[in-house]
Amino acid sequence: MPPISVVIITFNEEKNIERCLRSVQGIADEIVILDSLSTDRTREICRKFDVSFIEQPFLGYVEQKNKALEFAAYPHVLSLDADEVLSDELKESILEIKKNWQCDGFCFNRLTNYCGAWIHHSGWYPDRKLRLFDARKGRWTGDTIHERYQLNDGSAPTHIPGNLLHYSYHTIDQHIDQIRKFTTIMAMVQFQKGKKPGLGKLLLNPLWCFIRQYILRLGFLDGYHGLVVCVLSACANFIKYAKTRELFSSRDHSE
Repeated sequence: MPPISVVIITFNEEKNIERCLRSVQGIADEIVILDSLSTDRTREICRKFDVSFIEQPFLGYVEQKNKALEFAAYPHVLSLDADEVLSDELKESILEIKKNWQCDGFCFNRLTNYCGAWIHHSGWYPDRKLRLFDARKGRWTGDTIHERYQLNDGSAPTHIPGNLLHYSYHTIDQHIDQIRKFTTIMAMVQFQKGKKPGLGKLLLNPLWCFIRQYILRLGFLDGYHGLVVCVLSACANFIKYAKTRELFSSRDHSE
């Protein structure tokens, strides 16, 4: 029965971290918290549990998660975000794997709670995540904010039952603030790659985003909250491209 290191990165997660830590009781053989210099009660709350609490200025999502793995005592890792919780079914699945670990990695669906409502469609579910893995067989990779764990060539994850419960945004304002932050980051990534979106993409991609999520991916079945999610996703799409064009325009005018 291999021991499991639960690894979590945090920054000002006083509203979420205790719920997350309680959910891994009975699963974790150690818990590693890599904190990005929180200024709230995150450290105080973590100290109530048997955790290794390490501080590290934020390096970027990919870099921070790879850094966190360096502090894990065991190669078999369950990687969580502070706003995530294991469902009872997922706990049982992981306990069964601990009895007979045979794969390099395991993935499962993530179910998101948005402003108090569970989103079962809208392109948000099933949101398959690879979070249980042998850290010797891969690493975190991806763009600045779209990090994912990538197994080495020749390795493939096995899907297991149970949901990872994700408590995302508590208010629409919180979602909008995140859109503002993330679209700025994504626009800079596109700018650095030299990818200037045309007016057609600026207009049509947000429209297609809404049609895909609200109609084709059944967002309308999520009711009012599904509508909000799909509209804001389309808006984020538009804002990302508009900000990217603004960066190119600023560069051209300065030359």
